[in-house]
Amino acid sequence: MKINNTEIVDTYAEAFGMWSAKVIITAENDYWAEGAARAMTGMATSVIGCKCEAGIDMKLSPEDTPDGRPGYSILVFTMDKESLSKRLIERIGQCVMTCPTTACFSGYDSKETVNIGGALRYFGDGYQIGKKIQDKRYWRIPVFDGEFIIEESFGVQESVGGGNFYILGDNVSNCLDACYDAVKVMKRVENVIMPFPKGVVRSGSKVGSKYKDLVASTNHVYCPTIKGVIKDSAVPENVHTCYEIVVDGADEKAVAKAMKVGMHAAAKDGVVQITAGNFGGKLGKYKFFLKDLI
Repeated sequence: MKINNTEIVDTYAEAFGMWSAKVIITAENDYWAEGAARAMTGMATSVIGCKCEAGIDMKLSPEDTPDGRPGYSILVFTMDKESLSKRLIERIGQCVMTCPTTACFSGYDSKETVNIGGALRYFGDGYQIGKKIQDKRYWRIPVFDGEFIIEESFGVQESVGGGNFYILGDNVSNCLDACYDAVKVMKRVENVIMPFPKGVVRSGSKVGSKYKDLVASTNHVYCPTIKGVIKDSAVPENVHTCYEIVVDGADEKAVAKAMKVGMHAAAKDGVVQITAGNFGGKLGKYKFFLKDLI
């Protein structure tokens, strides 16, 4: 199978069931809204070491936000509903409420909810005020520039984390160009994030390690510099660089769409092969077959 001149390996990406929340952050202008969004999604590349995975989903115009101001929607993913609530309270409290002029709202209209504004209201030390508008409760917490407005309950839902594909190129430059083009089009897909730096992973991992205290270690079969000294290398002779793009999404449809447009954008001169990472179907409940995305 090929897209243009790039070989598409007949395999699948194995993804996991996760829980996610969509958070809408608004502010007086884009500068402050973006600042809060980037702070809240900092150090959130992998649940392995960061407790959550998070990223900016979309930039929002004033017409698309609850209070008619510039904003951003971000997605936060964890392995269970309880830890998602904790991460939201921590990150909104430390990164959004602290940022000048911001307000914070739930982006999902879900039956499942977690109490976020209702927990953070206690920062108001008794001076906070609750108000109900159209069956939703909001809290006004006094801060130095006025009030921090936050919705009491945030919708959460079961989602998909860990969709992925690998880009194998003949050199670093061509591979990076392909990654850039892939992530650029994937960011246009709503309800997905690529949580790693600029959407790209250089240190792809496998489950387990020769060292007993590590739960994950380098996926050595895709490391080009050692392909000549290991027996199970998956790196073709004419490949010298490999990068991974990981995708988390609100649902299977969103992840599949992002993977499809990303693969097509990445299949260009200098990209020898596109494949995907899986664990033999033993760990993740979702399978994204690359042949179905061509």
